[in-house]
Amino acid sequence: MEVFTCEGCGAVLTAPLSRVPFPVYAHASYGNGHPMPVLMASGTYAADDDPAGDTRLIVIAPGDAVGTALVQRREYGACCGIDGRYGPNVTCAGCGRKVATRVDDCSLWQATWLEPHAVRAVPAGPDRPVAGWAELTARWCATEPLDQSGEWDPRWEAEASVTLAHLHHLAQGALITLPGGPFADAFRPLLGELPPPAPGPALRAVLAGPGLPLSGPLPDIAVVPRHPQTGEAWPTPPGVAAAPLAAAYWTHFAYLRERLIRPAAGRLPADVERDDLLPPHPRRPVLLVWGAYATALERLGHAPVNGR
Repeated sequence: MEVFTCEGCGAVLTAPLSRVPFPVYAHASYGNGHPMPVLMASGTYAADDDPAGDTRLIVIAPGDAVGTALVQRREYGACCGIDGRYGPNVTCAGCGRKVATRVDDCSLWQATWLEPHAVRAVPAGPDRPVAGWAELTARWCATEPLDQSGEWDPRWEAEASVTLAHLHHLAQGALITLPGGPFADAFRPLLGELPPPAPGPALRAVLAGPGLPLSGPLPDIAVVPRHPQTGEAWPTPPGVAAAPLAAAYWTHFAYLRERLIRPAAGRLPADVERDDLLPPHPRRPVLLVWGAYATALERLGHAPVNGR
């Protein structure tokens, strides 16, 4: 683990943090006027390194910043908060050096972006143990892809867009098919965003991972959980390509397969009416987060993708 200190005076600026993979959708904006959640989990940080290994960006959860002060200034052009367009707005409380940029405007992930040349990482003890697959994909670790209003959560749409980029990369122009089920129902609209498929046989993709082994004829592609600490995908057998999906969402869809409807025994009395709540049904299909999709494709070796 590390803490980040001020390069100027050495004051501690963060809580102890463990490094995790950099979210490829960190810079993607979402709609217009949409309140966004915090990008990073508490106790973690991510660094975006260039090909030479130099750190360009460091992002933490705003609540993990300590010993800092927010610069009070007008943010012309921002909508519901601070969008960071004017550069660093967080200073070291010890010496006043500008050390970070706080972002909390609508449609942008809430985050604090540390200035790489204004801070220094200092060891602060061993990293947290790397969780095993069984622990990560236990039922209670599942995350619903819907928010409290019953609409698709922006983080799910971003993660799904990254998985779509992996499917695009693996398919190499071929048609991709998904078997029926909750994951296919949620994800299939995104497949329509891919370029028209080339002539030839279709590739079959299925959900697979811990507790959900592959059976029967092996598929061409397995949508598998991605480890949140290491970024590694669950290993697939030879001949089956892996398209990673964030472990918490993968777990949600993996367990949905067990929610079978049992036939009712008997009948309700004539004067009794059922009042069971219906499951939420979003008003629209999952939307492609173009920035996350394009960035993921580029990191997989594709040429830069033109925006919409």
